[in-house]
Amino acid sequence: MSQAQAGRGKRRLVLWRHGQTAWNLENRFQGKTDIPLDETGVAQAARAARLLSGLKPGAIIASPLQRAAATAGSLAEVTGLPVDYDPDLMERDGGEWEGLTGDEIRERYPAEHSTWEPPGGETSEQVAKRVCGAFERALEGLPSDGVLVVASHGAALRLGMAQLLGFPEEIWERLGGLSNCSWSVLAEGRSGWRLIEHNAGTLPEPVLSDDRTENGA
Repeated sequence: MSQAQAGRGKRRLVLWRHGQTAWNLENRFQGKTDIPLDETGVAQAARAARLLSGLKPGAIIASPLQRAAATAGSLAEVTGLPVDYDPDLMERDGGEWEGLTGDEIRERYPAEHSTWEPPGGETSEQVAKRVCGAFERALEGLPSDGVLVVASHGAALRLGMAQLLGFPEEIWERLGGLSNCSWSVLAEGRSGWRLIEHNAGTLPEPVLSDDRTENGA
């Protein structure tokens, strides 16, 4: 058995959504608008970082948007690891929807809302491929038993995860969204990546996200 074969199935990918922002509370579509964490979000990130440090991460990558970068920074402080930033981990471009509430989107863009395709923004397929590509690039340098933590955004993570898992687009909506500062864990197996934890790290609460989920914007 080769070294590569012996190491298969040991890598872990932790997909960590950023902490709460004021726009999350207001149910506004954030997209690529650079909104900071609020006080609650800062506390959420610090708490989650202490928990995630127990997974012994070997690398951290993040979206450069400040809400994700600050979340990643909390884990960097605990672990001493650097954070690498990849713009392909940024949230879905919401086009004309950015800054609007969920109710405003439904009222002004009923047709586009029904298919969840923001005018002037990205399609779900575009986001999935972009974000999954960032995962794959970062995983190339990860040791066979390594743990990679990715700090990013709700829609970006869910869509990138679905792409990495090989889910067909027609069932992407069956994968629930991530609450603020919660995470999902994927493990590498013989036939590819599998989801072993989803939306971990919090008690059940509404998912306030730029995503087409039951409780999303």
